[in-house]
Amino acid sequence: MSMVLARKPCQFPAIFNFGDSNSDTRGLSAAFGQAPPPNGLSYFGGPAGRYCDGRLVIDFIAQSLGLPYLSAFLDSVGSNFGHGANFATAASTIRPQSTTLNQGGFSPISLNIQYYEFHDFVVRSQVVRKRGGVFKTLMPKEEDFSSALYTFDIGQNDLTAGYFLNMSKDEVKAYVPDVLNQFQTIIQARGRYFWIHNTGLVGLMERIPVLAGQIDEYGCASPFNEVAQFFNQDLVDVAITYVDVYSVKYSLISQGRKHGFKQPLRTCCGHGGKYNYNKKLGCGAKIYKHGKEALVGDPCQDPSTYVNWDGVHFT
Repeated sequence: MSMVLARKPCQFPAIFNFGDSNSDTRGLSAAFGQAPPPNGLSYFGGPAGRYCDGRLVIDFIAQSLGLPYLSAFLDSVGSNFGHGANFATAASTIRPQSTTLNQGGFSPISLNIQYYEFHDFVVRSQVVRKRGGVFKTLMPKEEDFSSALYTFDIGQNDLTAGYFLNMSKDEVKAYVPDVLNQFQTIIQARGRYFWIHNTGLVGLMERIPVLAGQIDEYGCASPFNEVAQFFNQDLVDVAITYVDVYSVKYSLISQGRKHGFKQPLRTCCGHGGKYNYNKKLGCGAKIYKHGKEALVGDPCQDPSTYVNWDGVHFT
């Protein structure tokens, strides 16, 4: 499938998104508890189900198309699916992981589960819509599914999972084809318009430990980013619109000061250390000191001058 260049303004009646924390708009929060403050402080004024200080790329995509922000499929309170639905959940992977959220830090709602949710949504939404009244406005039209924009922003956790399991670079590369096959299942199922992000920078996340000899001139972990590039090679011919997020994010780090970022590698919201990152005391973390609760994982004064929000996600 070749890439198509838009010759006129894009108009889509709905967006259906699949992904991880890079595009989760309350999925994991609805299932396992709200993303705590200070998440959401820069735009929403408080937690909004996003692991970021403000809005995500998927929010800007919806806004640019004149659509409301996407409601998470898992969120039953105040949701409106009239213009699409978001099946992304933070910590999700493409391949199902053999660990629980508490054991490995990865969501059980992998891409195949998100597809099952979508398939169920297609059927049930039309049953509900036929009830009429307010239900007619809260659910998409049947014809919207074939003319909607399908967006994907997932894969980074699959690569980091391999390293947390002490897999070698070549071992992680070996399962990339299986990861890409999961994409094909959804692509072939329904829809004609796809927006697929390649995976971002794995080796720039502070939570991944590296040896000094594995760091490039910009402070990035070379072996991890090499695998990310390998993963991205096979996506070019899949997407109608293929977005090279890897290059964009790498530029934010390698040319951070040129783009106006004072601290390209340092985390905005965290606690201690060279990069203001502590795995045990992350963004929003609190401790008890002298019998009183004290915030130690506090945010920087101006998140807009930082690239990295909490050691895992971008501002």
